Amino acid sequence: MTLQYVGIRVTDLEKSLAFYVDGLGLVERKRGQMSHGGTWVNLTDPVSRAQLELNYYPPGSPYATAYAPGEGLDHIGFDVADARKTIARLQSQGAKVVVEPWLEAGRYWIGFVTDPDGLWVEVQSLLPPEEQRASAPSASS
Repeated sequence: MTLQYVGIRVTDLEKSLAFYVDGLGLVERKRGQMSHGGTWVNLTDPVSRAQLELNYYPPGSPYATAYAPGEGLDHIGFDVADARKTIARLQSQGAKVVVEPWLEAGRYWIGFVTDPDGLWVEVQSLLPPEEQRASAPSASS
């Protein structure tokens, strides 16, 4: 298992990007939209390769709750061998599943549980190449 990255919740994506990219020298590597309308941006330290994910939840998103400074840690992400088995094991140890595992882009399983203090922990696993091919949409239609 490896600690993959740390995700933090931000209230103004552009100001946060300016702070972390322009101010601290992190590099934007990827950006995407969440199914509920939020935006995530993956930043990387060019020296250490450490990653930080900024998560912005617009008004109306179920995750756009009141924000208090110091409570902005959104989640911690882990790569594991099998996300579904790991989530089941954590649940059997008392973890609460807050987002059931789903297959993302036909490539990896992602789910969220809470740690003992309620912090969201993302657990994800890449599908083996043969399973990625099997879950990919057919080229012939």
